[in-house]
Amino acid sequence: MDEQQGLAARFEAQRSRLRAVAYRMLGSPTEAEDAVQETWLRLVRTDDARVDNLPAWLTTVVSRVCLDMLRARTARREELTGQELPERAPDAADGSDPEHEAFLVDAVGRALLVVLDTLAPAERVAFVLHDLFAVPFDRIAPIVERTPVTTKKLASRARHKVRGTPTVPAAELTRQRRVVEAFLAAARGGDLGELLAVLAPDVVRRVDPAVLRAGGAVELRGARAVAEETVLLARNARFAAPALVDGTVGLVVAPHGRLLFALTVTTGDGRVTAYDVIADPARLRRLDLAVLDE
Repeated sequence: MDEQQGLAARFEAQRSRLRAVAYRMLGSPTEAEDAVQETWLRLVRTDDARVDNLPAWLTTVVSRVCLDMLRARTARREELTGQELPERAPDAADGSDPEHEAFLVDAVGRALLVVLDTLAPAERVAFVLHDLFAVPFDRIAPIVERTPVTTKKLASRARHKVRGTPTVPAAELTRQRRVVEAFLAAARGGDLGELLAVLAPDVVRRVDPAVLRAGGAVELRGARAVAEETVLLARNARFAAPALVDGTVGLVVAPHGRLLFALTVTTGDGRVTAYDVIADPARLRRLDLAVLDE
C-alpha cells in the first residue's frame, strides 16, 4: 500500500504537466483528462522499478495515448459525409466547466488551437512536444514511429503551417491587424458607435447561406446595417481571435477552440471595407489558417 501511495504521489506531481501536454495535443479538456487517466492506468500496470525517469516516461506514454486518439479522430472525420456545418461544441454538455475551459483556451491561444487542429496527428505531436515543451527529437521519434531526422522534418513542417506565410508586406500586415483588432474589440463590446467608426461607410458583409438567421441577407451593405447586425451577434465575438487567413489578417470564431467560422477581412484607409463569413466545411478546409506573430 505504501508503494502504491508513493507512486500515486509521484504521478500527481506530474499531473498538471501531463494535462497541459494532452490539452495542446487534443484541444479538449475532457479528452485531455481521459488521456491522463489512461496514462495513470498504464503506470499502475507497469513495474515502476524499471522506470528510470518517471517524468519522461509519463510524457512518452501520454503522448502515445494522444496520438492514438488523434488518429481515431481523423479516421472518424474521414468517415463523415454530407455535413452542412462544422460540428458545434455545446457550452457544457460534456460536464466540463465552461469558465475553466475558457481559461484553458485563452492560455493556449484560440487561433493556435484552431491551427493545431489542421495538422496531421504525427505533426501535431512532434510540434507540441518539441516547440511547446522542449522535448528533444530523439525522444519524440519513437512516439511518432519515425527517425529523429524525419521527426525533425515533421516538426518543421508543422511549424511552417502554424506560422504561415503572409501575402502582404509586414507594414501592411500591421495596419490590417490594427483595424481587425479594433473591429473585434468593438464587436465584443457591442458598441455601435465604435463599430461605425471602424467600418467604411460602404462596407459589404457576405455570409454563407447555411448560417443565416431567418430573414437574413447573404449580402449586407452599409456601415449602419452591418454594425447593427454585429451588435446583435456580439456573443460570437467572445469566441473570436485574429489569425492569418489566406495570408492576410482575418478572424477565426472558435468556441472551445474548435473552428466554427472564419472571416476574411478587407481593409482600406484604416477601416474595414468588406468581410466574408465562411462556415461551409468545404470552404473552411480550403483556407490557409495560421497564427499571427506576437
